[in-house]
Amino acid sequence: MSNDAEIIAGRNSVLEALKAGRSLNKILIAKGERQGSIRDIIAQAREQGLVIQETEIVKLDQLSAGVRHQGVVALAAPVAYVEMEDILAAAYGKDEPPFLVLLDELADPHNVGAILRTADATGVHGVLIPKRRSCPLTQTVAKTSAGAVEHVPVARIGNVSQTLKALKKQGLWVVGADMDGTKDYYDADLTGPVVIVVGSEGEGMGRLTKEACDYIVRIPMRGKIASLNASVACSLLLYEVLRQRELKTK
Repeated sequence: MSNDAEIIAGRNSVLEALKAGRSLNKILIAKGERQGSIRDIIAQAREQGLVIQETEIVKLDQLSAGVRHQGVVALAAPVAYVEMEDILAAAYGKDEPPFLVLLDELADPHNVGAILRTADATGVHGVLIPKRRSCPLTQTVAKTSAGAVEHVPVARIGNVSQTLKALKKQGLWVVGADMDGTKDYYDADLTGPVVIVVGSEGEGMGRLTKEACDYIVRIPMRGKIASLNASVACSLLLYEVLRQRELKTK
C-alpha cells in the first residue's frame, strides 16, 4: 500500500495538506487519538467530506516508513479530483451532451485505470467514483491508465443514488450495465446526455443503484462464461456511445 499512494505523515503536514486543498483519498488516525491538533484534522477532514479511518499504530508505522507520524497519516491522490459540476460545465462549454461514467463499488485499481484509458479515447467528459467502497485514484490506477488520469477529470461523490437523481434532474439519462438488462446495449439510444453506470467486478451494481437507472442494458454472451471483466464491459458501452454520436453528427 505504501508504494501505491503518496504518504503524508505527521500532524502539521496533514493539516497543511488539508488547508491547501490537496486531493486526499483517506486520513488514517491511530485508535484512541483525539488530542490537540488531531481534533482540528478530524474537523477539517469532515468539513471536506473526506474518509477518516481509525487504525493500529503498527499500520501507521509501516506506512510512514520511519517518518514521525504523531498518530496521523494521509493518503494523497496522484492528481487532483474535480467537482461534478465542473465536469458538466466543461461538457456544456464544448456544446456537447454530457457523457459521464459512474463506477459503482469498483475495487480493482487495474480496472479503474483501464476504464480511464478508454474514457479518454471515447471522449468521456468525466468519471464519478464514490468515496466509500470504491477504488480511489492511486499510483496503480495512474500507471494502468497510461497517462489518461491526467486528461480525464475524476470527481468523488457521496451517495450514488442521490447523485444519479441529481444528474437525472439535469437531463441526463442513467444507463446501467448488467447481465439482467432488458435490452442489448447496441439497441439503446445513447446519443443524448448520458451517464454509464458500471458495477463491481463480482457483485455488479448495488440494488439502489439499479433502481436509480432509467434503463439497464446487457451485453450478449454466447460463450460458457457468464460475464465480462468490468473494464471490458465498460469499454464496449463507451465505444457504442461514441459510435452513435458520430453517426448522429454525420
